[in-house]
Amino acid sequence: MISPLLMALLAVQGADGPRARDLGVAFEGTPAPLNAITDVAGVEVGHRTLNEGDDVRTGVTVVLPDGRRGRNQVFAAWFTLNADGEMTGTTWIEESGILEGPISITNTHSVGTVHQAVIEWSVRNVEGLSWSLPVVAETWDGMLNDIDGFHVEREHVFEAIAAARGGAVEEGSVGGGTGMRAYGFKAGIGTSSRLVETVHGTFTVGVLVQANYGSRELLRVSGVPVGQEITDLMPEFGTAADGGGGRDGSIIIVVATDAPVLPHQLKRIAKRASLGLGRNGSVASNGSGDIFIAFTTAVKNVGTEDDGLYDVRMLGNAELTPFFKATVEATEESIINALVAAETMTGRNGNTVHALPHDRLRSILRKYGRLVE
Repeated sequence: MISPLLMALLAVQGADGPRARDLGVAFEGTPAPLNAITDVAGVEVGHRTLNEGDDVRTGVTVVLPDGRRGRNQVFAAWFTLNADGEMTGTTWIEESGILEGPISITNTHSVGTVHQAVIEWSVRNVEGLSWSLPVVAETWDGMLNDIDGFHVEREHVFEAIAAARGGAVEEGSVGGGTGMRAYGFKAGIGTSSRLVETVHGTFTVGVLVQANYGSRELLRVSGVPVGQEITDLMPEFGTAADGGGGRDGSIIIVVATDAPVLPHQLKRIAKRASLGLGRNGSVASNGSGDIFIAFTTAVKNVGTEDDGLYDVRMLGNAELTPFFKATVEATEESIINALVAAETMTGRNGNTVHALPHDRLRSILRKYGRLVE
């Protein structure tokens, strides 16, 4: 069990430091007030960060569509752009169109531990639950983290869930993103949101990413080839050779909305995360696991009981284009927010991954006429 004091400490998560917009990076679209996935009402995010000793740089991040106290049963869909990665529970989502429980993100070798822990938490905390097929996704943090040390434990998952809340979301080297890198820079967790105004009302699209992918020369920020401008500050190897240092890596993308859409429409929305990924320079390389999940909070407690009748509304397919655009924009910004928030980190074997330098980023954007002064 988690002590009340620890729960209180875990709950005090904040989003410190500048974000991409604060540095003058230009993005399209209008974000909701928090510019985070938690702008979708009811969605909560929690992290448990493990940054210990010389070689533990990992953790777990959870996204709860209906918060810690909800059943978290909502319409959902998933999509894989390139499949060198893992997201459990997706076969049932594909079959049923329903997500049941938290979405957890961790490192590659901790999926099993997190999976079992989420089941245990669900059995203990969700009334009437008789079975669970959790969604657990991963990216590989083995350059900075002792990934074979299995440092993520069941208690850490419980703590991440206990820490979950709405409001500002901590970004960068936190939770599952602690040891992650992208485009040769330190990265991790990032988030963003967009308001979508329609004749049927104003809705929100929110995105959260765990970014751990991409080659430096491909990095583009606001359309500017930043990766070709910053050719130094590459990852450095310390006391031992690291055969995994050149791995392509992966990215997990979670898309949330409050719009009344059905699973087949969420599948279409999830696919559009690919275009946001492409804006920043990804080519979905052979060794990258680019896996996305989308859900809507418009209908809650849509369970898998044997009977029942639901009164469900849906937007017409012709109304979805603004949601596609919002997903592309929020995905693009979430990734850059992850890069901007992360700080230089040294981990396993003395390996070091440098942060994206804010001053040089601003200078390059200014050079190309893309800096918002």
